[in-house]
Amino acid sequence: MVQQRPTFCNVSDVWPDGPGRFMGEIDPEWTIDGKPNGGYLLAMLGRASTWEARHDHVVAATAHYLRPPSPGPVVVEVDVLRTGRSSSQSRARMMQDGAGCVEALITSSHLEAVEPTWSRWLPEDAPLPMERCDRLTPTLPDGRDVAILRQVDLRLEPDTAGFVRGQPQGRGELRGWLALPAGEEFDTTSLLYAVDAFPSATFDVEYSGWVPTIALTAYVRALPTPGPVRIVQRAQLVDAGRVDEACFVWDRSGRLVAQATQLAGIRPPVREGRA
Repeated sequence: MVQQRPTFCNVSDVWPDGPGRFMGEIDPEWTIDGKPNGGYLLAMLGRASTWEARHDHVVAATAHYLRPPSPGPVVVEVDVLRTGRSSSQSRARMMQDGAGCVEALITSSHLEAVEPTWSRWLPEDAPLPMERCDRLTPTLPDGRDVAILRQVDLRLEPDTAGFVRGQPQGRGELRGWLALPAGEEFDTTSLLYAVDAFPSATFDVEYSGWVPTIALTAYVRALPTPGPVRIVQRAQLVDAGRVDEACFVWDRSGRLVAQATQLAGIRPPVREGRA
């Protein structure tokens, strides 16, 4: 019998453990070289915040990553800073073994199914169909294990997946699609994962080692239609061992549903024979 993969809702779940306190479990299969994905961790903080606050949709979140937790139990503490008629603001903190791992400020509200009234400067996008994109395998070119790619279906357009073949194009841009396990639909919480799901766009410039997120700001703009989401991720400036990246997420209808910017560190590639 084939074992069904747990849904994102399962692996990002938190449960109350007292006033403003929640317990969670980081799944080892949602990691990159043993380290949990930053968007996955932010989604756990988002779930706890919307549980504690009056409003049920995360619309903005800014997270700072202090140290990566290990797979296993974590504690999430939520302090509701303000509850208004249209939105609530919370501070959320993830801890493991008494040490802080992620700190976030989260705004929650209630999203309605309305069309945007104005837009400008958004990236133009002519998506290649998902079935014509290359699915990434759970092993990086340097041999590191990306367990999370055994859980999700992440596909890149062939002309942006050159780093997999050792042939980056030098544009600093990745384009493709993302689907959750078992056909699970995206919601406002799992979109917090989507904005950090792609490999670093710096891989299309020069392949490197781990690119850990230092700070991430995400906006959820709309309730997505069912199905996979379309993602464009761009590196904007690489300087002093850090990169700032912008990410844009559309649903299958072509509606922009989330966007993010992040500052990440760039680690040297792992040399053969060294850990």
